[in-house]
Amino acid sequence: MKALVFAAGLGTRLKPLTDTMPKALVPVAGRPLLDHVLSKLRGSGFDDITVNVHHFASMIRDYLASNDPGVHISDETDLLRETGGGILHARPFLEGGPFLVHNVDILSNIDLPGFVSACREDALATLVVSERETSRYLLFDEELRLCGWTNIKTGEVRSPYPDLDPSKYRKLAFSGIHFLSGRIFDVFEDENCPERFPIIDFYVSVCRRYPIYGYVPEGLRMVDVGKLQTLSEAISFAEEFSL
Repeated sequence: MKALVFAAGLGTRLKPLTDTMPKALVPVAGRPLLDHVLSKLRGSGFDDITVNVHHFASMIRDYLASNDPGVHISDETDLLRETGGGILHARPFLEGGPFLVHNVDILSNIDLPGFVSACREDALATLVVSERETSRYLLFDEELRLCGWTNIKTGEVRSPYPDLDPSKYRKLAFSGIHFLSGRIFDVFEDENCPERFPIIDFYVSVCRRYPIYGYVPEGLRMVDVGKLQTLSEAISFAEEFSL
């Protein structure tokens, strides 16, 4: 199975650590974040893995060359393309079938093979979501089909459905893990997607025409290692689950 790890970000919330290294190589319990994610993927049956790079790209290249030389590199040193553009840019490594996308700063106990087997065949994408507290939520109907997005702090709502009322939909937070159909690249072309765009904005814009679903894993525990305050929590999490 194929997978893409997003490791190109600037890691601004992890400064000053990311002033001298990429977020992907920030150590957690003695191992780089990237190593935790790659081990999770390898242990879950993903044997064709791509990592995208931009910030301190050469450091990630050197690390992979020494520790996991079979990983493909999707080079974004010329332009940070955001999440949607990152997927599109990695097309040469991903096309030909479905694939998983996983943020490098997410540690979780999710059963990835179980998640993949639960994805519906008609889904353009299936997003791992949960009921954790945040300010920005994806909105799903009773069948867990995506219908929109809202920011509960500002009241902003985005949806292809006119006058959508967020109170009538299930509010779930995105985990940074999603499984995409190989059809996604044809849809990118049909939608005239630019070189740089966020994938969540894309999902919301097309969810009326293409089925995009949420998946809520039972007993999900996860840590978003996106800021310094969560590093200690990530270390405890990694030690508890022997990551």
